[in-house]
Amino acid sequence: MTHFQTIQSNGVSLRVAVQGEGQLCVLVHGWPELGLSWRHQIDPLVNAGYKVAIPDVRGYGGSDAPKDVESYRMVALVDDVMNIIDALGYEDAILIGHDWGAPIVWYSSLLQPKRVRAVVGMSVPYYGLGGAPPIQLMQFAYAGRFFYILYFQKPELPEAEFEKDVRDSLLKIYFANSGNSTSEVRQAMRARTSESGYLDGLIAPEPFPDWLPAEDLEQYVAAYEKSGFHGGINRYRNMDADWHELQFLEGKQIEQPALFIAGEFDSVLRYAPGLNMMDIIDPFYADLRGKIVIPGSGHWVQQEKPQEVNRHLLKFLESLQES
Repeated sequence: MTHFQTIQSNGVSLRVAVQGEGQLCVLVHGWPELGLSWRHQIDPLVNAGYKVAIPDVRGYGGSDAPKDVESYRMVALVDDVMNIIDALGYEDAILIGHDWGAPIVWYSSLLQPKRVRAVVGMSVPYYGLGGAPPIQLMQFAYAGRFFYILYFQKPELPEAEFEKDVRDSLLKIYFANSGNSTSEVRQAMRARTSESGYLDGLIAPEPFPDWLPAEDLEQYVAAYEKSGFHGGINRYRNMDADWHELQFLEGKQIEQPALFIAGEFDSVLRYAPGLNMMDIIDPFYADLRGKIVIPGSGHWVQQEKPQEVNRHLLKFLESLQES
């Protein structure tokens, strides 16, 4: 039976779902999601002998959502993960993250290596810091074109767009970035300019594909109507500050056993024009045990294709017991 705990982390209250007994696994979600995004992973992990802890990341759902941008620095989010491990009485944990949750667990493994037993990232691989601040690189690569991370740098504008109709916004975001997206939607996304809004040209299908049932969608909607979107978007507004703050990590590999999973149609893998991220990530890991592409899935891989993701996840966890 899942129960919820409130865990304090540097003045922020985090709502954390906890279930099971055994080695601790902390599962960290991304944008625009919730701890609910891991609902299909709970029972398989618990049945395999693990204790799971699934926070609503700061800024989301039942956790506090400070207004200031600096509260969403990477080091603050890593501290949140460590404070969850501490509060549950563990020395270390296996970390699993998706979307922004993936960089959080990658950097947790680099900043607190003794506290991370192994690490799994989904959708966003670790590929080092890069040779320049990331927003600067994106401004060069996407000059004159729409790119959502650049759009998110604009104060208050994305929040206002998404909060105008939360349900409609979430439906459009989830569908556009899923394996169910249509050629018309993809064309509309490519047609956006630097003056466009995120939702321009997107559609909110009814009914939605069955990987997101109505009752789960309504939980997302209720959460975002309560918290707003500023917390998750503020994470993007820290990217250059993080680049400067974490320069001391440049050249360091992730040493822990690691696994990367992504959907076949996940556009994150092709954010750098003309490059597939899967082709460049190996040197950044000392023990990368798999680069898994899930056929038919878009960005929301653990929700769209839970059985396939769980199979690879449990196989990876079994490999830790053998090593």
